[in-house]
Amino acid sequence: MNNRTRTNSVESERAVLVGVLLDTPADPDHPLDELAGLASTAGASVVAKLTQRRSRPDQTTYLGKGKVVELAGLVARHDADVVIFDNDLSAAQTRNLERDLQTKVLDRSEVILDIFAARARTYESRLAVELAQLEYSLPRLKRLWTHLSRLKMGIGMRGPGEKQLEVDKRLVEKRIHDLKQELLEIHGRKGRQVAARHNSLTVSLVGYTNAGKSTLLNILTGSDELAEDKLFATLDTRTRRWRLPGWGSVLLSDTVGFIRDLPHRLIASFTATLEEARQADLLLHIADASSPLVDSQITAVRAVLAELNVDEKNTLLVLNKIDAVGDRVARGMLLDRYPHAVPLSARTGECMTDFLRAVGDCLGAGFRDVDIETEPGNGRLLAWIGAHGEVLSRHFANERVTIHCRLPAAMLGRIAPAEAVVRVHVSPSERSTVHPSVP
Repeated sequence: MNNRTRTNSVESERAVLVGVLLDTPADPDHPLDELAGLASTAGASVVAKLTQRRSRPDQTTYLGKGKVVELAGLVARHDADVVIFDNDLSAAQTRNLERDLQTKVLDRSEVILDIFAARARTYESRLAVELAQLEYSLPRLKRLWTHLSRLKMGIGMRGPGEKQLEVDKRLVEKRIHDLKQELLEIHGRKGRQVAARHNSLTVSLVGYTNAGKSTLLNILTGSDELAEDKLFATLDTRTRRWRLPGWGSVLLSDTVGFIRDLPHRLIASFTATLEEARQADLLLHIADASSPLVDSQITAVRAVLAELNVDEKNTLLVLNKIDAVGDRVARGMLLDRYPHAVPLSARTGECMTDFLRAVGDCLGAGFRDVDIETEPGNGRLLAWIGAHGEVLSRHFANERVTIHCRLPAAMLGRIAPAEAVVRVHVSPSERSTVHPSVP
């Protein structure tokens, strides 16, 4: 009797992990640790691991022939239900491996897609995952369908007699088209919703999965969002109001975590979910300082940001979990490699003051010191100033109030000249200007 449990209503499968080490940036001591985390998150129990270093993959089975024989022995010895590759396999390679191993074979992308499918909660994220899964499966339908006999003929069935595979492909292509259209509409609505927040400063958390973004969001905003020590604990963007000391109210968004070799189809499908990152005033790139792969993880996140065309945005690198880097030499070397990064421990609060100051400095690059003169009864404007800037002083004279404050430069044009006079404090080399606008 197999000792197997059930996780999230899905039987926990016994998995053998396989990695073909090409140019993949993996931990040389523990090359399959990340894949083991993915397998565990998906609900599998890892029973064995196998690696092979090759200059190029075998076109037929990805692994060499001898390793395939060794892998078959591992599968039989451990009564494995599934073999998971830390590589992306072609449909033919998967089919050949399943024939030789007599068990299910999955690649890295399939596992990631499965995790996303299990964790998607909102309607939007479910559509995005379904689209990515269908686009991944379309070229692999032959593997899924072995019954290629023609449809039974009869009344209402006379015609070309298409194979079942051809019918399935047409249905999948139609569903992909429908999903893309629906997600395009959602993307448009999402873009308008995010753009409507133009009166508020927005900061977006991005980074490698399980780097501590949700934990940081909870600490900064006092919220209680799910923050598990698991890969892809967050799939749907959450936005909360953050009172940044000295800056007033800021909108802080937590986004889906990235990962090495994140399937391109998944990135495209989640474009709407990542709209906050696209339109944020500042990106906080949260990295796990304690990870032995922190350098490759930072590189992977930057690659995904480039694919989303947001790599040119104002970004602050935050080396989170710095408390877990006990070796002073290792900590010093890390900070030397990233001299403009800010160390932080969201869990313990270590370096929090420096982190808050650095965020303020990044946002402050776009702020100006101004005097706003208006009527004391102009409550709407006074409330707007308090919500979007830092009030430094108030001075009452001749039935007028002058507010000395710091405001985002982009917002100076939103104050109507009919209700206030705006005087910008400038350096001696600059001349005074007045910025009229509408709030």
